[in-house]
Amino acid sequence: MRVKNMTEGRPARLIFGIALPLMLGNICQQLYTVVDASVVGIGIGMSALAALGASDWFNWLFISMAQGMAQGFTIPMAQAFGAGDYPELRKCVASAVVLAAIASAIMTVLALSLIRPVLELLQTPQDIRPMSVSYLTALFIGLPVVMAYNLLAGILRALGDGRSPLYAMIVAAAVNIALDVLFVMGFGWGVASAAAATVIAQVCSCLFCLFRLRQIDFLRLRREDFRLAAARCGRLIRMGLPVSLQNAIIAVGGMIVQRVVNPLGVTFIAGYTATNKLYGVLEVAAISYGYAMSTYSGQNLGARKIDRIGKGVRAGLVTGVLTAIVIAGLMFLFGEQIVGLFIDTAEANAAEATRIACEFLYVMSAFLPVLYILHVVRSTLQGMGNAIMPMVSGLAEFVMRTGAALILPGLIGYWGVFYAEVLAWAGADVILVATYCVTYSRLRRQSAQN
Repeated sequence: MRVKNMTEGRPARLIFGIALPLMLGNICQQLYTVVDASVVGIGIGMSALAALGASDWFNWLFISMAQGMAQGFTIPMAQAFGAGDYPELRKCVASAVVLAAIASAIMTVLALSLIRPVLELLQTPQDIRPMSVSYLTALFIGLPVVMAYNLLAGILRALGDGRSPLYAMIVAAAVNIALDVLFVMGFGWGVASAAAATVIAQVCSCLFCLFRLRQIDFLRLRREDFRLAAARCGRLIRMGLPVSLQNAIIAVGGMIVQRVVNPLGVTFIAGYTATNKLYGVLEVAAISYGYAMSTYSGQNLGARKIDRIGKGVRAGLVTGVLTAIVIAGLMFLFGEQIVGLFIDTAEANAAEATRIACEFLYVMSAFLPVLYILHVVRSTLQGMGNAIMPMVSGLAEFVMRTGAALILPGLIGYWGVFYAEVLAWAGADVILVATYCVTYSRLRRQSAQN
């Protein structure tokens, strides 16, 4: 079982070494998200694809809250590992397991109770609403599994092991794709079965991560590790809750945008959804660099190697922007063919839905470096122990996204919905970059005085 100390060696190589397996794992995760949409869109029809899209942001609200909380919980673990404090590491892991179990139970009950009221609030078209309800119900039942996977994979990443989450995602992708085809196209069980396939696949990835964690000798938990201390639990919550709320704020902004999109009709929703499903593909490397930067900055902060954090951020930004340019180029070259994977060309209005999807895809691709800067800097700040300003940046995303979606369509038509996403990234970047510069300078001064 390999762990990686990121306090020694070339920053660029270390960051990319962690990010690459994460990237491949996220690609596998996005692959089965794309396959979900493709199988539903081709196998059931454009209305079913629109049903998935109409529920996307509400689904992401709870999934991202679970992801954010798990990610925040692992930051103190990375710092303890960087400092070589294994007893504290074990206590952090045990406390995080208990807190995650409580949080996931609360979120599951809340999510299931809100499905119908939220779809009504979002003005989801009546002809696709029953499919949205069944899809969301199946996904939300699996929320504890989402929390468990993200926590287990996050612990591995905090120790510098990016490979095990990759292998877990490969297993999950294979299971999900096979079950998607079997449940939807083979048995004809409808959109809920696509969600069920995703939950089953995530159970498999959880079991794999748990198996790998049990192989780490210094992480073998004892009964006394589960004795909760108020100070430690408070620290975990202070790191996990702001990240979770940050994601929730972003998701609520997305739901408001969805509220603007839904009255535009099933054809527009289908085209918008096709590109939204590709959002994860565009963002996949950015998320991976972000996780790598969180681990890198957390370990080096724990080791009090502040200068290495600055070198790592420069390496992460250069690598991230170059990656964004390459991905954007591929989208401009092959975007129309990729979008075609989601829409059955034999259906009425398929050409219009494809055009809408391509227009949205080209707008996001043109400004993709802005998104990559956001992920690198935000995750660095979180790794440095600053969870508040990243949450504030989520609030900036909310303001920019919702403000643009509500105002711009009256000025430039539906293109305003597309540019709302880009403006949200830019608003967050302004806050994050300024905060990083101030935080890094302060830590360097403190380091020099000690």
